[in-house]
Amino acid sequence: MPELTNFTTHRRGFLGRVAAAAAACGLSGLGSLVAPAAAAARQAGTAPTAAPNPEFEAWLNKIVGKHKMLYDVPEPNEGFAFAWARVFLNTTNETYGTTDADNAVVIVLRHSGIPYGIQTPMWSKYKFGTAFKIDDPATKGPAVRHPLINLKPGDVPIPGMGVDELLAKGVLVGVCNIALTFNSMRLAKETGIPAETIKQEWVANLLPGVKVVPSGVIAVNRGQEKGCSYCFAG
Repeated sequence: MPELTNFTTHRRGFLGRVAAAAAACGLSGLGSLVAPAAAAARQAGTAPTAAPNPEFEAWLNKIVGKHKMLYDVPEPNEGFAFAWARVFLNTTNETYGTTDADNAVVIVLRHSGIPYGIQTPMWSKYKFGTAFKIDDPATKGPAVRHPLINLKPGDVPIPGMGVDELLAKGVLVGVCNIALTFNSMRLAKETGIPAETIKQEWVANLLPGVKVVPSGVIAVNRGQEKGCSYCFAG
C-alpha cells in the first residue's frame, strides 16, 4: 500500500501547514467564536443574509452550452487537464457536429495546481517547478517557465491544448483564492518576501482571462450545479 501511505502523508503535511498558517494569523479560535454567535443569531431570526459575489456569479453564468465538462485540478499532473479539455472539445465536436463555442469547459486550479494559471515571470522568480514539482518537458528539469503557453508546433502531442489557446476558445479557468493564500504563505518562509506581497504579485500576473474564485471546492460545486459533468484531473 505504498501509494496510500504517500497520499496520507502528503495530506497530513498539507493539513499541518494549514493549521500552522491559521495559528500564525491568529485564526485558531475563530470557528469556536463564530459558530455559537451564528447559531444564536439564527435562533433569534437575525442572521444576516450573505450577498453573492457578483464577479464569481458572472463567471459561473458563462457556463452555457449543449455539453458541459468541469476538470478538477488539485495537483499539476503534467498538465493533463488541458489535454483532456482539448480532447473533450474535439471529440464532442466530431461526434455531435458542434463547435467549441457550442460547449462549455471549466478548469478549476486549486491546491498545487494553481501555477498553470500564472504567467511565466512568476515561474522563474518563485521557482514554481521546484516548489510545485512541475518539470519542463523541454529541459526535463524543474520548470522556470510556463510550459503550456506560447506553444509551437510539436511542443505537445495535442494541438490547441495550450492554456492561452483554450482561454481564447472560451474555456473558463478559475484559480483558488485559498490556495493562492496558503501557497504564498508557504513560499514567504522560503523567500523572505511577505506573503501578501507574493499573493498580490501572483494575482497581478494571472494569465488574461483567468479568474480568482473564492475557493476551488466551491467552484467545483457551483460548476456542477450549473450542469457540468465532473472529471478529476489531478
